[in-house]
Amino acid sequence: MQPNQIFLPFTPHPWLTNPHVQTLVARSRRRPHLLADVPGAERLFRVDPQSQIKGVCSWQPDRQAPCLILVHGLEGCHDSPYMRGIAHKAWHAGLNVIRLNQRNCAWTEHLTPTLYNAGLSRDIRAVIDELVCLDGIQALWVAGYSMGGNLVLKMAGEAGETCSGLRGVAAVCPNVHPAPCVAALEQRQNWIYHQYFVRKLKARLKRKARFFPGKWDLSFLKNVRTVSQFDDAYTAPDGGYHNAADYYERSGARHVLESIRVPTLLITSQDDPFIPFASFDIPRIRANACIQLITTAKGGHCGFLQRAWKGEDERWAENRIIEFIQRG
Repeated sequence: MQPNQIFLPFTPHPWLTNPHVQTLVARSRRRPHLLADVPGAERLFRVDPQSQIKGVCSWQPDRQAPCLILVHGLEGCHDSPYMRGIAHKAWHAGLNVIRLNQRNCAWTEHLTPTLYNAGLSRDIRAVIDELVCLDGIQALWVAGYSMGGNLVLKMAGEAGETCSGLRGVAAVCPNVHPAPCVAALEQRQNWIYHQYFVRKLKARLKRKARFFPGKWDLSFLKNVRTVSQFDDAYTAPDGGYHNAADYYERSGARHVLESIRVPTLLITSQDDPFIPFASFDIPRIRANACIQLITTAKGGHCGFLQRAWKGEDERWAENRIIEFIQRG
């Protein structure tokens, strides 16, 4: 891929110009035809001696065909609408597709003694290495949304030139600088998203504690009202960080963006409700010729719904990722 290639620009659907509408409609709009004719098989990947994560694999008849690994965002899973959408298109484009769940997601709390966090990029690398060494796949792309986008960018930056099977990376609305993203999420206008995440995080920890009794002190959980409080009490110490501030500082992909050595497509919108656009105004992006940053005035958080036209459906970002891979 040439870093300066031109993609079809994004024009939001005229009824969906508000960022919250873009975000919520994209998440809630059902697409029942997706994956109806696509095979899917669950597989567990060993990512450390004590931990496994689940992927749902859609294999082509030729198992050595190029492969796309998909990584979801905070409290998502392989069945999230955007994961199903991009998987459907990628499989029909001739790719093997693996919809990867982060640790504990998709009811896999029993498969690891840890929580998941935005710094666990080594899990993505472990999956790539297994697919290359065990399955013989020699061309892989990785795409992530939101926190998953941060993970795949961080993985690519840490890998540099050492990941022989990696051909490219795509990230949609990644939280490359977590601290201001969490601060934005906790603002009043984002109450609907924030409360959703807090509720889901607390429920997951309660489920997980049943598999690992005594590992976490749940007495603090009733006082948790924000994502940052949850991270300070649980995510950070579980992941080996001093506190939430340390976790946010060390887990952001922004520190390693300059080290990415594969073609990288980074898509974000200037009106994202909780990924501040200023996160991407950093020299590490501008200085790296491997990264193509596409910023749109509208689009919300992982929305990018356009009017369907000229053979394109409404999901603009999904279409650009497939185009990015096909051009590669």
